[in-house]
Amino acid sequence: MSPVKTAPAGLTADDAALRTRYLAEVLGRLYPEPCRTDGEPGPLIAEYLVVPNARRPRLLVPAHSPRVAAAAVRRYAEPQSRLARLKRDAVVAAVHTRTAGLLLRDRIRVTGPVSAGIDGYLSEALRRDLSVSIHIGPARANRKPVLQLLSPDGETFAFGKLSTGPLTRRLVAAETAALSTLATSGLTRLTVPRVLHAGEWRDMQVLVQSALPVWLPRAPLSPHRLTAAMLDVAGCCGHTTGPLTASGYWGQLLHRIDTVADRPEGAGLAAAARVLAAHAGDTTLRYGSWHGDWAPWNMANLDETLLVWDWERFATGVPFGFDAVHHELQRRIQSTGDAREAVEATVRRSGELLAPFGVDPAAREMTALLYLADLAVRYLSDRQAEAGARLGVLGTWLLPVLVRRVEEL
Repeated sequence: MSPVKTAPAGLTADDAALRTRYLAEVLGRLYPEPCRTDGEPGPLIAEYLVVPNARRPRLLVPAHSPRVAAAAVRRYAEPQSRLARLKRDAVVAAVHTRTAGLLLRDRIRVTGPVSAGIDGYLSEALRRDLSVSIHIGPARANRKPVLQLLSPDGETFAFGKLSTGPLTRRLVAAETAALSTLATSGLTRLTVPRVLHAGEWRDMQVLVQSALPVWLPRAPLSPHRLTAAMLDVAGCCGHTTGPLTASGYWGQLLHRIDTVADRPEGAGLAAAARVLAAHAGDTTLRYGSWHGDWAPWNMANLDETLLVWDWERFATGVPFGFDAVHHELQRRIQSTGDAREAVEATVRRSGELLAPFGVDPAAREMTALLYLADLAVRYLSDRQAEAGARLGVLGTWLLPVLVRRVEEL
């Protein structure tokens, strides 16, 4: 498993400043007082190389062992381009041959008592020696420290997530519950991480999950295999059938919309929901489970199985096919960068996307619009715009398409 979000290739000055500030916040949480991360003398707990540098930190890797540092860089994320792979390989070669100082000039020394830092807590909780590598992600409301845990010989054996506030506390707890549920659900078409440890440390919710072997050679992913895996998840906790406005899902969606209806975008969303209910409220749907964020960067296809991670948005009782629509939308946004056109194209393709899920032809576009409403509520509830997320302002891409399409039903 590699629960790391790949950042855009080019970082703006504002994003760089946010990353630097976030790095300081993360270090303060992982190594609270009496630990020091400002270079003050004292017993050394950990030392990190900053990749690529302190101004634009993306990754902190252990500096004590070239072998461990090289493994941390190699396995932190799958590069999305040839240039990105070349850059990664250059860093791997530098740390492995002990010439990292020529390429990575910034280091962070952590001093203080071992028992006060995250390393000591995780080592005791898992009862093994380990090193920690820290991912510094882009601005998002649900951003949280993601730790790659490595053995002394450089094996990536786990990933850890820690909450930083009310939203991320809920998400870490939700992913813990989801993985526990999935462990006994009888999934056969995909592989998910196992919970190795769940607990609380210094008011932070902690989840440690097994590492899926994303570094193994990839295989081409056929639409059939992807759909089969999504259907496996959709039915893993059973399913129900019934009219939309009489379903538990609809009641929950309206409640969530009510919590954001005092905001301008929330009011527009509530109006769209009323129109959708008037047009298609008696439409019968099938309700099951969904991953909740099944995007290209949250999975890896191998010859033997499909690896899928980041289950913090897993939910039951949602319309069949939501995962397929979400994946299509995220894939299009990633490939074109035009979010509004990606929404339009995804809705246009809803018939083809939802056919394998047994959705009635008359209900397919309506199901895609329901998904868009669900996603909009998520963005508003999480306050993604306030967090500086790239697509946080829904009025620029999602809401206009949703409102127009609902009115055209």
